[in-house]
Amino acid sequence: METIRLGLIGCGGMMSTHVIGVKYVEHVEIVAVCDIIEEKAQKVADALGGTAKVFTKYVDMVDMVDAVMIALPHDLHFECGMFFAMNNKHILMEKPLCNTERECEILIETCEARHLKLMCAYPVRFWPGIRKLKELIDSGEYGEIIQMSVWTEQLTGANLRYDDPTGHQIWSLTGRLGGGQLFSHGCHYVDLMLWFLGNPVTGAHMGTRNGTPWMLREGTSALVMKFENGAVGYHGATWGARGTRLGYDFQIQTEKGMLEYDHSLGEVREYNGNGIHKPGHSESKSYNILWTREGKASKETQYEISHFVDCVLHDKTPLTNGRAALQGLRVIWKLYNAEENNMIADLRGLGLDETGK
Repeated sequence: METIRLGLIGCGGMMSTHVIGVKYVEHVEIVAVCDIIEEKAQKVADALGGTAKVFTKYVDMVDMVDAVMIALPHDLHFECGMFFAMNNKHILMEKPLCNTERECEILIETCEARHLKLMCAYPVRFWPGIRKLKELIDSGEYGEIIQMSVWTEQLTGANLRYDDPTGHQIWSLTGRLGGGQLFSHGCHYVDLMLWFLGNPVTGAHMGTRNGTPWMLREGTSALVMKFENGAVGYHGATWGARGTRLGYDFQIQTEKGMLEYDHSLGEVREYNGNGIHKPGHSESKSYNILWTREGKASKETQYEISHFVDCVLHDKTPLTNGRAALQGLRVIWKLYNAEENNMIADLRGLGLDETGK
């Protein structure tokens, strides 16, 4: 198999970001697209050149494909994933993997038993700027990590209606997300912190619906975790941002200075001690730019899709495989449970094992 015949399932907004990325991926041919609203599927097919066959039922496309990319509402991930797993197709699943732990386990075990690649779509892990940040940390040049902080600020869902004209209801108000902002979007950054910082020990989460009344659960999150190596990880996020300065920003404080990836500007920066802000002074610009992205900010999904294709063609284990994805979700479920009981979460035993590194 030199070229993978890939099918796309679920042609809403999330798939539109993948359509941009897949155009840059080699050794893959989009042979089928599917959505229950035919016009949406046709629009995606047209964007890809019009050669893919359009379906409204994914069961009808199964014989045409070697692998599928699934971007359906979260509560349909398990059902759709299991159908293709039972038909021996490789799966790139939009995050989160499934809405419950048992669903994740069954899907993972089914794919493993059938020697199929199951990968969760966590594009942030594969962004070149994030890879550069990881390379710098792994070099040891900056010493021990003190803290990793991740900020994401966006306005999501504010203009949606409960019953939109297509008949779809807002996932966030119907419980289809499987959780709140932390589960649906924060899973990216929990995954990232496990990858950078290792095994977590304890943690806490606080969330609110303030400013995001369209959410069934929290639309704004703050979480903190402590890791076995003594480092602290923090993630602050909101789907209710009416303004933003940080946007998508990743900072790592180390013994030798601070490293930052600003996704909006596409820069990896190194700050030294001279760049510490002093009260009463303007913000310091004492930093070195170590890496600059080519082009504008985007989801950059081509890198994760390329990784998935490479794993299928060369029988490799995806970095964000099913078990790695499940470990990150277990952290989130533990944090949710502790929050509901006004407790600190015990996160021991939930770090990445060898299959998730």
